[in-house]
Amino acid sequence: MTIAFSPRKPLPFDLVSQVGGIRKAARLLNVDHTVVSRRLLALENYLEISLFERRPDGLVLTEAGAEYHAAIAKALRVIESATSEILSEKEPRDLQIWAVPGFAAQWLSARFAEFERTARGFLVELRPTDRVADLARHEADADIRYYGDSWGTGPDGAGKKSVELARPPLIPVASPQFLDKAGPIRTLDDLCAAPLLHEEDRQQWSAWLKSNGVAAGAPTGGVILWHAHLAIAAAKQGRGVALTNSYLVGKDIIEGSLVELQIENAVNAPVGRYCFVCREDRWNDPALRLLRQFLLTCAQGGGD
Repeated sequence: MTIAFSPRKPLPFDLVSQVGGIRKAARLLNVDHTVVSRRLLALENYLEISLFERRPDGLVLTEAGAEYHAAIAKALRVIESATSEILSEKEPRDLQIWAVPGFAAQWLSARFAEFERTARGFLVELRPTDRVADLARHEADADIRYYGDSWGTGPDGAGKKSVELARPPLIPVASPQFLDKAGPIRTLDDLCAAPLLHEEDRQQWSAWLKSNGVAAGAPTGGVILWHAHLAIAAAKQGRGVALTNSYLVGKDIIEGSLVELQIENAVNAPVGRYCFVCREDRWNDPALRLLRQFLLTCAQGGGD
């Protein structure tokens, strides 16, 4: 009996063991659930053991199934990595990357286009989303997003590995039209009196202001836009002052649609970083390694 193995996708048994359901695994493998069910049944018949206990809320490994999975999991990772490395040199490789929306739209998209032009044979599917990809369940090949220093959570976790792409200083920006109407904003008092544009909460502005000696942090007013790119859009529309970084507004500043405010005695210190995260067992996958190195090189030039 021969059980087929695809280096591009995990074995059905391996994936079902991770996600706990045949239909979930089938969606990730992009096949009908009956295909996965038949594969599992064939493997159980071949081994002459029950690998899973069927429960109303999903599948759970039996004691024998758990022992078998633990014994073969490491070998599967080695096979996947070695096979992927050989095949990636011979055929195109699509990468699915999830990323925080603002960074995806304003910086990553253009770099991925450049990557595809220079690294022929590699295509990148970029999904802007605020939801962190479940890498253990193969939702994406890598996840790129912003992690604040004060959040208490970071990119690392069981089975994951990360690298910092950039740690940009935060800068206040506004449109020339807004400044023409509001007048000059040169001091921290001027800034606190202006309408501040917030993302999902007021923590980022508060952290920046407190780092510059404003004990009260951000004023309680100011509209919340929920996304970085929406706060930037609101700033360009003349609705107030946004707090952002050069990776998101570098082009807008060069083109003149936004102006970086020069606040007396203010320090534009970083309060977080953008990180590239993938599964630890795929860290040296040739396609991911090539993309990671490309992005790190691009990030060295700042937001330009």
